[in-house]
Amino acid sequence: MSISSLRKCFSIASAALLSSCAIQAEQPTDFNEVGKQVSVFLQNDHLSRLKWDEKLSARILDTHLNGLDPARMYFLQSDVDRFKQDFGPRLHNMLMQKTSISAAEEIFGVFSERVKERVAYAHKLISENTFDFTADESIERSRKNSLWAKDKQDSDRLWQLNVKEAVLSETLRRETITRRATEQGKPDPSAKEKSIQEKLTLRYDRMLRNITESDSDDVANIFLSSVTKSFDPHTEYMGYREIARFRDGMKNQLIGIGAQLQEEEDGATIIKGIIVGGPADKQGELKLNDRIVGVDSQNSGEVTDIMFMKLDKVVDLIRGKLKTEVRLKVEPAGAPAGETKFITIVRDTVEMKDEQANAEIIQISKDGRDQKLGWITLPSFYMDFEDDSASCSRDMEKLLRGLMKENISGLIIDLRGNGGGSLEEVRKITGFFNQPGPVVQVKDGMENIKVNNSAQNEPIYNGPLVVLTDKTSASASEILAGALQDTNRAIIVGDSSTFGKGTVQQLMDVGRRMPFFSRKDRAGTVKVTLQKFYRPSGDSTQLKGVASDIVLPSIFDALEIGEAHLDHVLPFDKIPQAPNFKPLSKENLFLPRLQQLSAERIAKDQDIAYNRKDIEELKTRVKENKLSLKKTDREKELATSEADRKQRNIERKERFAKIAEEDKKTFKFFKLTLDDIAQGNPARFVDPSLENQEYMRRAKSDTEDLDDTPKWPSGLDLVKREGLHILSDLIRLDGEARITGSIK
Repeated sequence: MSISSLRKCFSIASAALLSSCAIQAEQPTDFNEVGKQVSVFLQNDHLSRLKWDEKLSARILDTHLNGLDPARMYFLQSDVDRFKQDFGPRLHNMLMQKTSISAAEEIFGVFSERVKERVAYAHKLISENTFDFTADESIERSRKNSLWAKDKQDSDRLWQLNVKEAVLSETLRRETITRRATEQGKPDPSAKEKSIQEKLTLRYDRMLRNITESDSDDVANIFLSSVTKSFDPHTEYMGYREIARFRDGMKNQLIGIGAQLQEEEDGATIIKGIIVGGPADKQGELKLNDRIVGVDSQNSGEVTDIMFMKLDKVVDLIRGKLKTEVRLKVEPAGAPAGETKFITIVRDTVEMKDEQANAEIIQISKDGRDQKLGWITLPSFYMDFEDDSASCSRDMEKLLRGLMKENISGLIIDLRGNGGGSLEEVRKITGFFNQPGPVVQVKDGMENIKVNNSAQNEPIYNGPLVVLTDKTSASASEILAGALQDTNRAIIVGDSSTFGKGTVQQLMDVGRRMPFFSRKDRAGTVKVTLQKFYRPSGDSTQLKGVASDIVLPSIFDALEIGEAHLDHVLPFDKIPQAPNFKPLSKENLFLPRLQQLSAERIAKDQDIAYNRKDIEELKTRVKENKLSLKKTDREKELATSEADRKQRNIERKERFAKIAEEDKKTFKFFKLTLDDIAQGNPARFVDPSLENQEYMRRAKSDTEDLDDTPKWPSGLDLVKREGLHILSDLIRLDGEARITGSIK
C-alpha cells in the first residue's frame, strides 16, 4: 500500500473515531447496559460468589426498597406486594437482559408519588395545627424493623403522629432556647426564626424537591447501588459524580473555592467554613454565613437557581477545572432580606489540611523532670493513586522523625474516627514501628492467601507506643491496630472494639466494559469486595474488629455502630498465622499492671461516671424504642435532663478550674504540622484551650453562645487524658524494667 493510501486510510479512521466520540458525547448513558456490566463484575469478581438466582433477586429488591424508604414511612404494603410480585423473582434476569432500569423507574415513580402525597398531607396537618399534646400517644424512635403501612388510612395515622412529633420537638427546642437565653441574660436566638409552621413546611418542601428533581442518572445510581449492596455493605456502585468526590477524598485535595457548605431549610446553601489561604479566602468577598442562592458555573452569564437543590449537586456546580472562574449569587450575612450580590472566584487546588496527619507534643513536668509525649493524629489513610502527590505514610514519616528530633519519650497514634483508606499506605506505616515481617494477610475467593510484609528494613521508632481507637476506626485503621497488637508492639486503648470491616475492595471502571459506540464517560465505577484481610495471627477483623487492651466507657458502645449492625455482612473466620510471624514478648507491655492502674483512675473519675450513666440511659431508650407525644411527659424528661446538665456544669466548672490550674504547672503543649516541617520550623507552643481555626474559619450557630457546658481542661477530653496517663505508666514501667534487666 502506498504512503498516500495509508494517509487516506488514517484520515478516514480518524474521522470515524472523532465521529464516534461525538456520538458518545451526545447520547445519554445506557444504564440498562451499565446494569448488565455491573452484574458481570459482581458474578465474576465478588468474594462471596453468590448464586445469581431468584433468592438474590428478592434480596436486591428488599435492599432497594429499604434504601429508598428506610423508616418505612412512604410505601404502602400493597406497593411492596406488587413490587415483589412483578420484580422480586426476576430482577437478576432483567439486569442481564438489559431491562432492569424500567423496574427502577417504576419503583422510583411510585416512591415519588407517595412522597408527594405524604408531603401534601404533612402540609395540611401543619396548616390546620389541631394537634392535641395532652393525649397519651407515642411513636417509635426507629422504624427500620416496622411494618409498612397497610393502606392510605394507616399511612395517614402514621404521618399524623410523625408530623405531630416534629411540631412538638420544634416547640420544645424553642422553649429550651428561650429559657436558657433568659437565664443567661442573653438575646433569644429563636425569636429571629421563622414560625414553626413555616420552618416545617420548608423542611418538607426541601425533602420533596430532593426526590422530584432526581434525574435519570440519580434513579439508575440509586438502583445500581442497591444491587451492589445486596452482596455486602462495602461493595458499591458510584456514578461519575460520586467517583470524583471519592478520589478527591482519598487524596485530600480538590479543585474548588475552599468553602464548607451546608443546606438551609429555606432552600439556600450557607457558608459554614472558609479554608484559610484557599481561593475564597484570598478573594476576600465571601464571608461566613453568607447564603448562596445561584451559581454561574462557567461565569458565562447563565445563573443556575440552586434553591432547594441537593448539596452534592450544588458542590458539583461550584467545583470545576483549575484556574477557571465561578460566579456566585450571594445573600450577604446580616444584609436586608432579598439583597444579593455576585462574587466571582477563580477555582484552584484546595488542600484539606484538616484531614491531613498532624502532630503535637505534650510536655509533662513532674517531680522536677520533664517528659515529652508525642501524639500523631491520622484522620484517614489517604493517598493520591494518580500522581502520588498525597501520601499519609510520607506525611506520617515526616511527623514521626520531627517528633523524634524533639526527644519524645513515648508516642500515641490517634485513629479515632479514621475510616480507613489505602492498604498500601497502612503497610508502609506499620513498618515504621515493627521489625520486618507480616502486616496483613489477604485471602481471595479461590482461598489463595497472600502475606503483605512491612516495607521498612528497620523500624523508625522503637519506643513505648499507645494506639487510640473507637467504633468508627475501620478497615486500614484495624489493620494497623491489629498488626501492632498481634506483635505486642503497642497498647490498644478505646471503645470495646473497632468497626469490624475486614474486607478489601477494588475500583472497576464500568466504562471499559461498555460497547464501543455507547457513552462511557458516565457509566460510573463499581467498587467490588474481592478479598478479606486477616491479622498476622490469622484472625479476621471482620465483624469483631480489634478489641481494646484497655476499654474506656464510650457512648458509641450503646449505639448501633459497626459492621455487625449492617445488612448482608460477610462472616468472621480465621486462617493460619502468617509465616515468619514473630511477636515480641507480651510481658514487655506490662498489660496487667497498666489495666490495673487505668481501672483505679477510672473508678475515681467523675466524667467516666457521667459517661456510664449516659450510656445506660441511652441503652434503655434504644431498647424501649418509644417517644412520647404527650407534652407534659416530654417536659418532665427535659426538666430531668436539664437539671442533670446544670448540676454537672456546676460540679465541672469548679473541678475543671482546679484541674486547669494544675495543668498549667504540669503541661506544656506544642504543635508540629507538615507546614512547620516543610519550613524547617520546630514544634510551636500552643494554648490547647483556644479554638483552632488555623486551617479553616468556621461559622458559629446562633445557639452556640447559650451552651454553657465547660470545655475540657487544657483541651484534653477524658479519652485523651487517660491515654496520656497510660502512656506515662508504660514509659515508667518500661524504664524500670530496663534498669532491672527484665525486658525480653
